[in-house]
Amino acid sequence: MSNAANAIFTKIDINGLTLRNRFALAPMTRVSATADGKATEEMKSYYERFAKGGFSLLITEGLYTDKAWSQGYIHQPGISDDAQALSWRPVVEAAHKHGGRVFAQIMHSGALSYANGYREGTVGPSAIKPKGTQSESYYGKDEFLTPRAMTDEEIADAVDGFADSAQRAIEVAGFDGIELHGANGYLIDQFLTDFSNERTDHWGGSTERRVEFLLAVFKAVRAKVGDAIPLGARISQGKTNYYYHKWQGREADAEIIFGALADVGADFIHVTEFEAWQPAFEGGSESLAALAHRFAPHIPIIANGSLHDLVRAEEMIDQGMGLVAIGRGALANPDLPRRAEATLDLVEFDPGLLVPVANLKARELEMA
Repeated sequence: MSNAANAIFTKIDINGLTLRNRFALAPMTRVSATADGKATEEMKSYYERFAKGGFSLLITEGLYTDKAWSQGYIHQPGISDDAQALSWRPVVEAAHKHGGRVFAQIMHSGALSYANGYREGTVGPSAIKPKGTQSESYYGKDEFLTPRAMTDEEIADAVDGFADSAQRAIEVAGFDGIELHGANGYLIDQFLTDFSNERTDHWGGSTERRVEFLLAVFKAVRAKVGDAIPLGARISQGKTNYYYHKWQGREADAEIIFGALADVGADFIHVTEFEAWQPAFEGGSESLAALAHRFAPHIPIIANGSLHDLVRAEEMIDQGMGLVAIGRGALANPDLPRRAEATLDLVEFDPGLLVPVANLKARELEMA
C-alpha cells in the first residue's frame, strides 16, 4: 500500500472535529423528502448506510433555507423551520451511531429554481434567464424562468435565511458542521459568476465585488453558529445548467475566491469539478483543488469529481488535499471505505439509480 493509500485512512481534524479517515460522502440531490420539506425514514436509511460503510463525513444534499425564494425542487428537503430541522435529527443520530459525522449543506436556488411551494417566479442577482433547460432527473420539464433582480432587502433576507437555517441545523437537528452551497450555479454562485451577475451596485462588477455575497453569508452564519462549529463552502466553476463554464479571470479569480474564504476564516473548502485532477484552465497545469490548496494553504480542501477511482483519490491526498468526496462511486458502494481498506473490488455505478428521477429507489435502499 502506498504512502498516499495509508494516508487516506488516517484521521483529520476540521476545527476541532476529528474525522476517522479521508473519505467524505459528496452531496447529491435526491428529491425524496416529504412535500413540505421534511426528511423521511428512507432518507435516514440512505444516509446511515454510508456511515456504516466507513465514510467519516457525510455532506447532505442541499437544504433550502427559507420560505421565500430558496426552494429549488419538488421534494427537496428544507431547514427553514424547526419541524424540518427536527426531521433531520434521526438522520444525524443514525450516522453518529456508526462513527460518522454529518455536515448540513444549506442552499438557495435563486434563478435555478424549478419549483417553489412558497412563491411564484424566481429571483437572482440580475434579471438574466439561466442557460440551458431544467433536468428531468429533478422533475424538471421546462426552460428556466427569467428571474427578477433581487432588491437590497431581499438580499438581506436571503443572508438571514442562511444564518437562521444554519443555527437550526446545529441547535435543533444536531449537525456537526455547515457547508454553504456556493457551487453549481445556485444563488451564491450566481453572484460569483460574471454572466449571471450584471449588478452595478456593491454586489456586482469585479470578482472582488462579486464575492461579497458569499462573504456576507459566511459572516452571518458564523455569527449565529459561533467559532467552534466547522463552517466552509462548496465552490465550482461548472453549473448544473452550464457544465463547462470556466472563470474568466482564471488563476486570478481562484486567488480572489479561495483567498477570500481563507481570510474570512473558513474551516474547509469543498472544490468540485467533473474530474478533480484535471487542469482547471486550458494551458494550465494545476487542478481547481490544487489552486484552492495553494491560495488557502492552511485550510483542509475537500476534492470532489470522479474520485471513486481510488488511485486518483490517493493522488489527491498525496497532493495535500484533506479529504476526497465520493458521489457516484458511493451510490454503487455505500461501504467504499471498508472495501478500499480491505482491497476488495468496487461495484460499477448503475446509472439507472438516477433515472427517470434521481430519487431514492427500493433497490438502492436494499444495498449493503
